[in-house]
Amino acid sequence: MRLEGSCHCGAISFSVESAHPYPYQRCYCSICRKTQGGGGYSINLGGAAASLKVRGRKHLRIYHAKMREPGKRTRTSSAERCFCGECGSALWLYSPEWPELIHPFASAIDTPLPVPPEHTHLLLDSKASWVEVEKHPRDQYFQHYPEESIADWHRRLDLER
Repeated sequence: MRLEGSCHCGAISFSVESAHPYPYQRCYCSICRKTQGGGGYSINLGGAAASLKVRGRKHLRIYHAKMREPGKRTRTSSAERCFCGECGSALWLYSPEWPELIHPFASAIDTPLPVPPEHTHLLLDSKASWVEVEKHPRDQYFQHYPEESIADWHRRLDLER
């Protein structure tokens, strides 16, 4: 499925091919919460990095998150959180650990996305105290990262496109 996305001000637009377009994963980590701000979580999709096309690349900025763990030295993430330098809209995440993938944020996608049959709530151990987690009968809840990948979730539910 071809996904079209953009920032709020229109300075950047992009497209990417995705076999995993269901916005099912809700991440409550402090990085997603503070860089996204929406509902206390963000939703990542899966896309093929080689298919990414960007208009307005000169407005693109990259943030490498600071990883803070109690009792450990702060380190900088290798993942690139790409956003618009004009309006601040979060667009996608790229990690050199998985160079074949781009993870667009569902909040930046303009293409109508399919409604997931269930949600995976992850990193609940860093959820802000004010955030209420929506409860749906089939949803799964994890304090940390689940073992199941975005691709595995789509395969398990026979939802690959």
